[in-house]
Amino acid sequence: MPEGDTVFRAARLLHRTLSGRLLTRTDFRVPQLATTDLAGAVVTETVSRGKHLLTRIDGADSWTLHTHLKMEGTWRVVPPGARWPRPVHQARVVLEAGGATAVGFSLGIVELVARAEEPEVVGHLGPDLLGPDWDEDTAVHRLLELPERPVGESLLDQTRLAGVGNMYMAELCFTHGTHPLTPVGAVPDLLRLVRRARLMLDTNKERAVQSTTGNLRERERMWVYRRDRSPCRRCGTPVRVDQVGPPGRERAAYWCPSCQPALAAPPA
Repeated sequence: MPEGDTVFRAARLLHRTLSGRLLTRTDFRVPQLATTDLAGAVVTETVSRGKHLLTRIDGADSWTLHTHLKMEGTWRVVPPGARWPRPVHQARVVLEAGGATAVGFSLGIVELVARAEEPEVVGHLGPDLLGPDWDEDTAVHRLLELPERPVGESLLDQTRLAGVGNMYMAELCFTHGTHPLTPVGAVPDLLRLVRRARLMLDTNKERAVQSTTGNLRERERMWVYRRDRSPCRRCGTPVRVDQVGPPGRERAAYWCPSCQPALAAPPA
């Protein structure tokens, strides 16, 4: 699933392409919006909220197009006459304005809501790591509301703080020296972990290639993510992978047994 910085860049792309322009054609290829036509309305802006995209459109009424990339979604801007970068049958939304075409492929969520109803679709989210509402103290407080929960699972919970996915969860736990199954209430200096999360996403939002090591070369960009059975970059111990999350919603958590030792079990 895309990380918050990827969604931030998608919002910026849509904002630069569409904002302030009259929609000349709209095509919503989902059943609930199949007959909707917003041609003639004006796109005012697109913003990201965690992993959600909000494209605000003003016409006879004020609407917000709410989209979510989920696992495989992406937004692409296609010049006039150019071939689409993905198969036509994967398109879920087509927006044309100012001679450019923005196409949303394989989007996990596509819905049109009245502007006043935006809080109903994103109001549950925690502080956005890349948003104007970012508040590190609130993020720490929300994480500690469930102190027995594994820190890896808590970091993935968008109601705690919004924007962390599998990759950043693994990299944050590694750079903090914390096993992903450690109860969040037992994580030392949680504020430092939260601040590092903000720094990682903020650094990567400006570049297309994500890196947490500072090295942009292929296979050198991450400390542990997707490096199971490869040697740890820091100590050489083979990286391992476990599952975190509630049953049915588990996610892969990569970790180094030497750099991120598991907490000892309490005595019986």
